[in-house]
Amino acid sequence: MQEILKVGMADLKAVKYPKILTTLGLGSCIGIALYDSTTKCAGLAHIMLPDSKQIKNNTNKAKFADTAIELLIKEMLQLGCNKRKLTAKIAGGSQMFSFANSNDIMKIGHRNSIATKDILKSFNIPVIAEDVGGNHGRTIELYSSSGKLIVKTIGHGIKEI
Repeated sequence: MQEILKVGMADLKAVKYPKILTTLGLGSCIGIALYDSTTKCAGLAHIMLPDSKQIKNNTNKAKFADTAIELLIKEMLQLGCNKRKLTAKIAGGSQMFSFANSNDIMKIGHRNSIATKDILKSFNIPVIAEDVGGNHGRTIELYSSSGKLIVKTIGHGIKEI
């Protein structure tokens, strides 16, 4: 039986085969799954906000796309992954509530998605699959055996990306 490790909100973990990583309740948050197929090293971050520089209380590095991705890569390197072999899959970034004002500041899910993709690009990590947007929450599971990411959504079923 493979061990399943939970990644909480504003949290991240890196593991090697045969472990599975899961995170629950991705609404506007983004689940960032990194994988190295040669070493079977997997990492998962559950970020809440796009940018640590816009918030005074930014001590939790796993909370923000800009700092979480960098920290997750470091943890994966310590496990022996090859940074040049990393690929990414992302899920989440929903607009969970509708607002009368269509101000971009309220579009946290969209802003998280854009920031995540930009930061991954800056690290030369390709996003090979995504399930982002919409108005529904997601739960995801990342398998270190293969890099598959299972996305479970109430009312939208289960899919692999």
